Amino acid sequence: MLIAFNKPFGVICQFSPSGGKPTLADYIRVPNVYPAGRLDTDSEGLMLLTDDGALQAAISSPRKKLLKRYWAQVEGKIGAIDLAALQHPMDLGDFVTQPAAGTPLDEPDIWPRTPPIRSRVAIPTSWCEIALTEGKNRQVRRMTGKLGFPTLRLIRVAIGQIDLRSEGLKLGEWRELSADSLWHQSPATPKKPL
Repeated sequence: MLIAFNKPFGVICQFSPSGGKPTLADYIRVPNVYPAGRLDTDSEGLMLLTDDGALQAAISSPRKKLLKRYWAQVEGKIGAIDLAALQHPMDLGDFVTQPAAGTPLDEPDIWPRTPPIRSRVAIPTSWCEIALTEGKNRQVRRMTGKLGFPTLRLIRVAIGQIDLRSEGLKLGEWRELSADSLWHQSPATPKKPL
């Protein structure tokens, strides 16, 4: 079993209770599924869950080079020249990144975040898409920060061929997919949160 879930901001990537904060159990009531990789509490977007240990390892393993795409709203006006630096390994102190790709983005038509991001009148924001095959702790945030553009909002939009846009998953919805969906798209009906 493979589940695609559009995780809202503030949801903790675990099923067990955590000090009154929302968890996966508030949205998904399927026994014996576990996250395949993590998404920070303050990040939004696509999460995959499975009951298959081998599939979970394949999705999470950087050796499988499964492409992940993120939309980042950053402080400042980030451009193609800034993002070109991602094509080269970047030393983040505790590890050096693999080459990634970055593209400036027009502001996407997406759900509002609750709570909204902080707003500073004198400091503009912009959006970019970042594609990478790793997924280390807070990696995208650390990469944009190193470029001089702190991330204000981060949304994972795709893992492999599973994409929130083509799946039509609204915030808080989930859908069961076949494992082949990681490599081929296959539409199904989204499930609403409980």
